[in-house]
Amino acid sequence: MKWILLIAAGLAALVAIVMLVGSRLPRNHVASRSLTLRQSPQDVWTAVTALASASGVPVDVVESDPPRRQVTRVKETEKMFGGTWTIVITPATGSGSVLTITEDGWVENPIFRFVSRFVVGHHATMDGLLKKVAAQFNEPPLLSGE
Repeated sequence: MKWILLIAAGLAALVAIVMLVGSRLPRNHVASRSLTLRQSPQDVWTAVTALASASGVPVDVVESDPPRRQVTRVKETEKMFGGTWTIVITPATGSGSVLTITEDGWVENPIFRFVSRFVVGHHATMDGLLKKVAAQFNEPPLLSGE
């Protein structure tokens, strides 16, 4: 019984530390990643917008300028996190395209803020999407950005 109480106290202390650190992190964040591909902007547009719309996150498209730029915003019904994703496709030097995704987001709950920053990372979702786009074209997922 003593061990169970010690474990419970340890877990409670861990949650308290995570909450404290999370509450001191900024609610808002900006994260960006880029991927250079050998594909045309139109082909990249088709791939990235199809994959992004299949992500399951409820979003509204607030700006669309195919095949250059799309801005989506998480629907207001989501209360734990939100923000925008800006997808920009520019012609690469020579041939191909550079695909950049910028997340201007926020995380409400301090525990989720801690997890988003230190465990999962702000780039995780966009990295996953960019890797899927690269795989669709059989290209290496060489990502850059901060």
